[in-house]
Amino acid sequence: MKIGFLFNHDAAHQVAHSVGIMRAYAVKNPHDIVVALVSPALRDTVRALANDASVEWVDFRPGPTAQALAPVFDRIAPFSRKAALAANLETIAGLDALVATERTSLWARRKLGARAPAFIYIPHGAGDRGVTYHPELAQFDLLLVPGEKYVNEATAHHLVHAGNAIRIIGYPKFDMVSHDSPPRLFNNDNPVFVYNPHFDPHLSSWYDFGPELIDWFAVHSEFNLVVAPHVMLFRKRFHWSLEYRTGRFRPDIPVSAKVPNILVDIDSPRLFDMSYMRAADVYIGDASSQIYEFMTTPRPAFFLDPHGTPLHHWLAGPIAKSLDALTALLPDYRSVVAQFASAQRALIAETFDPSPVLASQRGADAIAGFMADRAC
Repeated sequence: MKIGFLFNHDAAHQVAHSVGIMRAYAVKNPHDIVVALVSPALRDTVRALANDASVEWVDFRPGPTAQALAPVFDRIAPFSRKAALAANLETIAGLDALVATERTSLWARRKLGARAPAFIYIPHGAGDRGVTYHPELAQFDLLLVPGEKYVNEATAHHLVHAGNAIRIIGYPKFDMVSHDSPPRLFNNDNPVFVYNPHFDPHLSSWYDFGPELIDWFAVHSEFNLVVAPHVMLFRKRFHWSLEYRTGRFRPDIPVSAKVPNILVDIDSPRLFDMSYMRAADVYIGDASSQIYEFMTTPRPAFFLDPHGTPLHHWLAGPIAKSLDALTALLPDYRSVVAQFASAQRALIAETFDPSPVLASQRGADAIAGFMADRAC
């Protein structure tokens, strides 16, 4: 039985959602796993987290022509990801199952038709955007999800049907997170705010409010600010939202950010290893699912709403439709805990299924059970 784990993206932010499952599966099924990697950057991250698992490493890079064209076409579409799949269709066809954390992999399924292996999906987050429940997800044979919220929404969106299955396993990324004390980010004891804007040009607050929010913190040195956007925000100058059919050019970081109380990070592993979510006292965001990683411990959270498109996790804190409305609330951030702690606990309870068994092990067992049933 050959199970492929596909790591096919421009950045490493999805790795922690599936690598623990891959590692747990390899413990009981050594040499049964094929790990497909598309870039040296991903290879380094996956190998570091794989913990010497007994797996077969496969280079899934696109062909030479696609690599030459990638700098241009990756700016407007997932060109390299599809090119990597196209160059390795026969390898995929030789698997019994392919585990992926994004929908682009389904392109290979459609190309292979009846020769395709089983496709298994693990969400790379626990958020509430519409694309979290995209219709294409119904094409996966097995969905491994973190909690009851996803089951309810997937069922309501007709992603679960007679031809596939869904299993709750918890949140595997939590298994990959350090349990040491959070990193100390500033040389003072002032409260630390983390600003975590998404990249979607319709839902993200960065395009309308981001630089001005940094300007505000630059003159309020009694507060520290970590600017920790979704890792894809600064990968492109222009972003297009397929969901909302709108595109915008991304504003740059303002020069006001060059002050001691502001830390800007646009591309380090700390953007997705929960370092900032663990270290911050207060969250400011919009559409990112990292809010769920932040509020596992109830803390103040604020949301910037640029276009009046509500999201479920906005139940966790006050919503501001302008920068002035937000900054008027921030000095009294401590009062938000008492107002929204119960709502945050309810959101966590419906999103992450608790268990004494690690989510990674639950995921590995779910895959093994699914494949055993499929073989009968």
